[in-house]
Amino acid sequence: MRSAMWICGAPGKRRSYLSPGTEEGSESQSGLTTRLPKAGETILGHKFFVGFGGKGANQCVQSARLGAKTSLICKVGNDSFGNDYVDNLKKNGISTAFVGQTADAATGTASIIVNSEGQNVIVIVPGANLLLNFEDLKRASDVICKAKVVVCQLEITPAISLEALKMARASGVKTLFNPAPALADLDPQFYTYSDIFCCNETEGAGDSFVGALAFYLAYYPKLSMEEMIRKSNCVASVSVQAPGTQSSYPYRKDLPQDLF
Repeated sequence: MRSAMWICGAPGKRRSYLSPGTEEGSESQSGLTTRLPKAGETILGHKFFVGFGGKGANQCVQSARLGAKTSLICKVGNDSFGNDYVDNLKKNGISTAFVGQTADAATGTASIIVNSEGQNVIVIVPGANLLLNFEDLKRASDVICKAKVVVCQLEITPAISLEALKMARASGVKTLFNPAPALADLDPQFYTYSDIFCCNETEGAGDSFVGALAFYLAYYPKLSMEEMIRKSNCVASVSVQAPGTQSSYPYRKDLPQDLF
């Protein structure tokens, strides 16, 4: 069995806007305006920037930065955003062997505007994320079944995440399921096929935590769950001390060595 983990998730890009007199904060506040525009209104922003996001990709990046050998199953558009995302994954040492690009949909995006009081409006376009299918999983079956940990979320079609969990469990692979974004009618089979059911809606620190937990499950399986959670919280607490999402995630070399 490979000393690696498999993370099945969905990347996307985030567009944000920044106005004068504010500072960049966490992912939910990375784009700020003095106030939100009214219907039909155009207001002036000060700064525009694009960052990498998506819960599965975030988690995968954090695991990789801790030293895990990671892969990602996902689909992006055959566009500039998709090309940039593939490059970003490679720069983080993540295998992109099963990162597909499609001309049938654009790379998933989330456009975020946040005012100075922290109120926000978000428009999410899943795009290519929803085109990941069963055939994609079959092509990746060997690496899924030889992983130590498989992590899934709900930013792709739920049935695809469930099938990935089933494939992993059938091969004795530990499964970690992050049921976010939350669904009111979640298939109860998710409980059956998830060794760990980690509820977490927050991107940023939450994804850092899940990525760290997957790392400890794969590389320090003899630790108690309580200790794994403690260490994962320590990693995630570092991520909130820097701006951005993936850009805030710590590398192993920058963390206290007693975490390893």
